[in-house]
Amino acid sequence: MSEQSLYERLGGVFAIAAVVDHFSDAVVENPIVGRRSENPALREWHTRNLGRLPGLKFMRTLWVCNVAGGPFQYTATEPGSTALGLEEAHRRFRISPEEFDEVAAELGRTLDVVGVPEQEKGEVLAAFAAHKDEVTEGYRAAAS
Repeated sequence: MSEQSLYERLGGVFAIAAVVDHFSDAVVENPIVGRRSENPALREWHTRNLGRLPGLKFMRTLWVCNVAGGPFQYTATEPGSTALGLEEAHRRFRISPEEFDEVAAELGRTLDVVGVPEQEKGEVLAAFAAHKDEVTEGYRAAAS
């Protein structure tokens, strides 16, 4: 018998969508990366672009399902040099490594709130961390 995928162990699309919903709302309220962020691009997005949040939640759900081995395919809305194109979607936000880490911490808190077991939590956070360079590329380019 083969081992279940992370997607299956997380509970499939409905459970993942619930995590993404909670996480996305928590990021908006996070004082470091949300609507009160010192990063002007993040602050603006979380105050003036919240009409796009439902679509972002959908895209995040597809992304998690895809990287967790589920049957859904994520396609970047702004294709980049990587398979997932995360650098282009995040470039204008100039997300610092510290801001990325705070978003990861928010994800960890969400996984705790919904009761994701430690093994799966670790796998989700590792998958997220694997894209740190892509997400922070705009910050690094602006600093050079």
